[in-house]
Amino acid sequence: MAEFLFLFRGVEDMVSQSSPTEMQQHMNKWREWMSALASKGHLLGGQPLDVSGKVISNKGQTVTDGPFAEGPEMVSGYLIINAAGMDAAVELSKACPVFEMEGNVEVRPIQKMEV
Repeated sequence: MAEFLFLFRGVEDMVSQSSPTEMQQHMNKWREWMSALASKGHLLGGQPLDVSGKVISNKGQTVTDGPFAEGPEMVSGYLIINAAGMDAAVELSKACPVFEMEGNVEVRPIQKMEV
């Protein structure tokens, strides 16, 4: 098994246009999907991300408000997944509720790093 990162992008516009009831229904779909991943041993962790943050640059000398990405580029959350390979990880991502909100999933292999 290998670890993969699912990055969720492009849902901020749809979230801002959804009613509280619609958002609750959508969040329930996320919980169901993530519970199914966990019950099969695929879900290792993950969280939604707040829209605020800071960007540190210039060798740590510059701190600005961020992130600067907007719309489809904005990362709204992530999961760390265990899967047999890239094809299996992609298949797991296809049931993600992010697609109902016109979002997308970027699937990235996590490289092992020795410390």
